[in-house]
Amino acid sequence: MPRYGLIAGTITFEADLFPGAETRTLGTPFGPALVVMDETWAYVPRHGLDEDHYVLPHRINHSANLSALRSVGVSEVVCLGSTGALRPDRTPGTLVVPEDFISLFVSPTTVDDRPEHALPAFSDRVRRRLLDAAHAAGVEVIDGGVYFQTIGPRLETKAEIRLLAQFADLVGMTVGSEAAVAAELGLPLAALCSVDNFAHGVSDQDLSADIIRAEAKKAVERIRRILVALAQG
Repeated sequence: MPRYGLIAGTITFEADLFPGAETRTLGTPFGPALVVMDETWAYVPRHGLDEDHYVLPHRINHSANLSALRSVGVSEVVCLGSTGALRPDRTPGTLVVPEDFISLFVSPTTVDDRPEHALPAFSDRVRRRLLDAAHAAGVEVIDGGVYFQTIGPRLETKAEIRLLAQFADLVGMTVGSEAAVAAELGLPLAALCSVDNFAHGVSDQDLSADIIRAEAKKAVERIRRILVALAQG
């Protein structure tokens, strides 16, 4: 039975994180979910396994993905998030373990037939495990900060970024939804975010999907080292 759940995006398209793992499609009450499994990890590729079958952020079935991880018995979940920096001092290449998130505009749920109000939050325990694993792997990460989730798939306007920057440090399109659904399912979850670009207007850097993905790939080896250390801890 896998010990950890992992949800990751496009950085894994060309990174064979789990050689020899089995790829399965699992049925859930919320639809099918693709899961790559070995003895330690159950990994959900949130955007699919390759560019030819890309799942856009607003079409990801978070309820199915998290439900599938719970069904295979994982005890903790790590989300890898590609983010834009809302602050100039969060330069591309930085890795961050955020302490909180804001997701006001999208709220997927597993609940539609009973009164229930989950209290979403990143797990302190999983956050600490990630930070300890990064230290053991010799990888520098920032402890703390707030992740702001937008809907996607478009990027944000400069005015929107100025607004978000008053309340958060990073912006992305998926992790807040994953954390909210995990809270409903009782799955402890934390995020490891790579800063892959400055958000629109924070710098003069050009922005495109290709540029963001190219930057994300540069973080893969450091992220791999953290995951190895986490599994060995």
